[in-house]
Amino acid sequence: MHTGGETAVIEALRQQVECYRRLARLSEAQHEHVRQGRTDCLLDILRQRQEELDRIAALESDVAPVRRNWQHYLASLDAARRALVEGLMVETRMLLERITAGDRDDALVLQQQKLSVGGEMARAAAGIRAGRQYAPDPSRRQSTLDVQT
Repeated sequence: MHTGGETAVIEALRQQVECYRRLARLSEAQHEHVRQGRTDCLLDILRQRQEELDRIAALESDVAPVRRNWQHYLASLDAARRALVEGLMVETRMLLERITAGDRDDALVLQQQKLSVGGEMARAAAGIRAGRQYAPDPSRRQSTLDVQT
């Protein structure tokens, strides 16, 4: 016999997996935006990711009570429900690993882009300084017209 609490927990786990699937798709889109330097699109992706994280946190209120004694909870389920719950947990872990790996890669790409832009800015500043060495000093202007009367 299945209790209402059991069903609520399983449904919350299912919904969390759906959220993690959406997060994984958003992570892939984020990677493309990072790679292509589209910061305006990146901000929208980050907003959507936060919405999914908020959904996951809200669903956690149904799951949290059984997480405290997870092994006891699993033992209380029939074989089919236990297999379902364990499968949801495995998928959640796999999705989290994929999302986390993608985020690490994106952080490295962003760091490289930052270093590249910093290097370009340093080269531009050096070019400006070099150009100033050859520019006439405006404080020592001399008239090029030599007017004799």
